[in-house]
Amino acid sequence: MPELVRLRGVKLPVTDVSRSVDFYRRVFGFAPWLEFPDDAGVLRGVAGDLPGCEGGLALRETPEAHSQPGLELLLGVADKRAIEEWTVHLDALGVAHSPVIDATVGWLLVLHDPDGHEIHLYSEVRHGIDQSGRSGYGRLVDS
Repeated sequence: MPELVRLRGVKLPVTDVSRSVDFYRRVFGFAPWLEFPDDAGVLRGVAGDLPGCEGGLALRETPEAHSQPGLELLLGVADKRAIEEWTVHLDALGVAHSPVIDATVGWLLVLHDPDGHEIHLYSEVRHGIDQSGRSGYGRLVDS
């Protein structure tokens, strides 16, 4: 098959572009670099970069936007210490989040954007805990 070179980005439907841009900017340092106005000049979407992420993030106004169970934005962070630093950052912003979770292979922190989209901050470093026997947790497969 032809080679893929990277994941270009993720486009999320949002009910209020300005509110979502503010959230992603405050929480993650989102830097929009492209706007999509409608024929009347009303902003209906943006695309931009998240610091540290190779792919971009696009937000598109969709009046019926809502969260969908099982659809998550997963963002990698270095390790457990980074996860703990994120809890401090989110607390300072007043953004609700889960406690630090020992997930399948790493540490995890869960939060939601203004439209209820679930966001996972997941450590790149593995914790080494065997979760294979726990209900709801994954297990490694032989490649």
